[in-house]
Amino acid sequence: MLIDMHCHLDLYKKPHIVVDESKQKKFYILSVTTTPKAWSITNRLALPNKRIRTALGFYPQLISDRFQEIELVESLIPQTKYIGEIGLDGGDYKKSFHLQVEIFRRILNALKNHGGKIMSIHSRDSVSFVLDELRKTEGISILHWFSVGPSMINSKKGRAMIYLMPKDKVLTETDGPFAQHKGISNALGC
Repeated sequence: MLIDMHCHLDLYKKPHIVVDESKQKKFYILSVTTTPKAWSITNRLALPNKRIRTALGFYPQLISDRFQEIELVESLIPQTKYIGEIGLDGGDYKKSFHLQVEIFRRILNALKNHGGKIMSIHSRDSVSFVLDELRKTEGISILHWFSVGPSMINSKKGRAMIYLMPKDKVLTETDGPFAQHKGISNALGC
């Protein structure tokens, strides 16, 4: 069974092809979104395929321009079991970090009222802070890029680590269409 725990289905040039291919090849996909407005459209796109679940997301790099969409996130949370991509981004986005933290905390707080969710978490240059925040909430948190993905597969050290991992404990992700392998966008072999 092949599972992609982090794929941006709605950002492919031809997402319907990914939907069809995953159904035909029996792949499972967690389709993460980057804005709350993208969730309902992406969810409708994936509905014909029972192997795809759509996560409600609010990408940290977009928060400074779209922070007012937090109310939409809060209103949609009861409609899905999957949340992502949410989190924090330091690095080049330090200027908006305080706003990212405020929004991340609001999302996590809203989740408390709706039982445990499965969450795909972005944590670039902020892992410790993100982990501290996640300790205060319920649900299953999957740290994006801490799963087995293209960068791990493409390095000798990464392949050695994969070999040592218990196969029943490994999550895979493509981060498609962004991450690439040999110049080709990842999409579960599509």
